[in-house]
Amino acid sequence: MFDLAHLVTLYGATAGYAMLAGIIFAETGLFFGFFLPGDSILFPAGLLASQGLLDLTTLCIIAFIAAVTGNTVGYFFGKHFGKRLFTKDDSFFFKKKHIQQAHNFYQKHGGETVILARFIPIIRTFGPIVAGISDMNLTRFIIYSAIGGALWAIGVPIAGFYLGKFIPDVDKFLLPIILLVILLSILPGLIELVKTKERRRKLFAFVLRHKKNTK
Repeated sequence: MFDLAHLVTLYGATAGYAMLAGIIFAETGLFFGFFLPGDSILFPAGLLASQGLLDLTTLCIIAFIAAVTGNTVGYFFGKHFGKRLFTKDDSFFFKKKHIQQAHNFYQKHGGETVILARFIPIIRTFGPIVAGISDMNLTRFIIYSAIGGALWAIGVPIAGFYLGKFIPDVDKFLLPIILLVILLSILPGLIELVKTKERRRKLFAFVLRHKKNTK
């Protein structure tokens, strides 16, 4: 859906930077951006930089600014309009359960959630909104947001860059690598899902009910 390499080849690096910035900003700042592939575009962008199609420094700066700006917009959205989301009906782009998941995650992990959320899909989108709803101190939020933004929006492209430099023809294995990146990003959520016996029991019961309903 978002072929960064194809876009850069056809229209140049500027178009690639613009696409990446738009996706990162939307995924980290707009509640309807939860489906966008933040992880799976940052890593290939790093690979493209290793091939000279993008500049690594420019890429990291743009990704970092987009990530922090997106988070900040999400925070202010949550602070000023977020409470209305709890009364909003579910739709294709919005599920109240996503807000509740992010809220529960914040309640458990506190301020460091802003950092951890960068690496967890859905939480990455709704976390800043919940921080705003919860009236988290703005300065504290921005500090954590900048740290998380550096680790994620800079760290992931750098990993792609050096992997591209040291492993010949690594782009031939791009699809399985992206799948691995996505798997690693959702792994904390999966671990959380089956962490306790009670949660495993509920998950098993849910699977059984779903199986019966599909017969």
